[in-house]
Amino acid sequence: MKHLFPLIVAALAVASQAAEPSADELAKGLAAHDRALFVKSGWIRDPYIVLGPDDNYYLTGTTPLPDDPRQQSDPYNTGLGDGSIVGWKAQVWRSSNLIDWESLDTPFTLRDGIWPQARPRRFQTVPRDKWRLWAPELHDVGDRWALVHTSPSPVNGANLVLSAGRDVAGPWTSPMGAAIGRRHDPSLFHDDDGTWWMIWGATVVAPLKPDFSGFAAEPTPIGPTGEMAKMGHEGCLMMKFGEKYVLFGTGWSTGQMRKGSYNLYYAVADAVTGPYGPRQFVGRFLGHGTPFRDRDGRWWCTAFFNANVPPIDGEGIGERDLGDNAYTINNQGVTLVPLEVSTAADGQPIIRAKAPRYASPGPDESQQFDFNDDRGGAVRPTAGAAE
Repeated sequence: MKHLFPLIVAALAVASQAAEPSADELAKGLAAHDRALFVKSGWIRDPYIVLGPDDNYYLTGTTPLPDDPRQQSDPYNTGLGDGSIVGWKAQVWRSSNLIDWESLDTPFTLRDGIWPQARPRRFQTVPRDKWRLWAPELHDVGDRWALVHTSPSPVNGANLVLSAGRDVAGPWTSPMGAAIGRRHDPSLFHDDDGTWWMIWGATVVAPLKPDFSGFAAEPTPIGPTGEMAKMGHEGCLMMKFGEKYVLFGTGWSTGQMRKGSYNLYYAVADAVTGPYGPRQFVGRFLGHGTPFRDRDGRWWCTAFFNANVPPIDGEGIGERDLGDNAYTINNQGVTLVPLEVSTAADGQPIIRAKAPRYASPGPDESQQFDFNDDRGGAVRPTAGAAE
């Protein structure tokens, strides 16, 4: 009987996977902008959505190889360790409505980056099932697309590549060459003056040369002030709201790796390089999500499964201390959570999840959020408080 236990657990995990709501239900939810919506099934982490210049939404993220059967047999694989399901190709999907997703297959793979040329022996000696492509992002850079990502194997490095034209397709060029080096979770930000910045780690920023061939200045470490000196440990990105620069970052609620909930935070500054104010709370279970605006101007954030156990019931989640393990209420796939974005009287942006189960930190949150509501903070709930 003992040898059957893993099979029983796997069967229960498969059975517990959420079904996608009907197109009609999703359309109503998208219009209402008042609830979390499960818009796409399939194994994915770090889902990144952007509205492209052709008025279509593009989705990519950390994924298995498209034909990996473990997507069905091991749907709650964490993506970590020797048994990781993560592959070495960037899958991309396109949608006109955030409901129906057309696969564009795998327009970029690790073989298309700089490292097969710069470090060919690593690609020859490291088994292909150990190659990993993490956290790809797509950015419209005017006449083409830029794709950035990180990778721990076969070369522990990153890629910044440019498409040949307006389609998300190769051949890809690597303007920085091997100088891209090792950059964890690289992201790009386009400022109003036309400067492109790279953001990586948690957190470092540097302006890029106009042709993306290198950095135009030395990298600058940035982060929040006050109780938390860092945004978290990964998944950082930059956006601008009005005249304010907003740095987003990801961390576990307890401040310990894989303990608690995987959350999204932000800090605000008057310049890209800071100084930044205190770390503030965006949403629970939104770690390494992408805030993005739909074509109607409403803000959403992507959410995904990241836990050590299958998703837990969200009922009463605001009262539950999750500090003993890594938990989430997100099913495997892409969930969209509505965001409320407003501006305080002093010009500070206020960014917060609208869906109640995501909107407040839990009792396991290590940081005290004592700001007033009109400054974008959140009051930490006490045990037993109502949702």
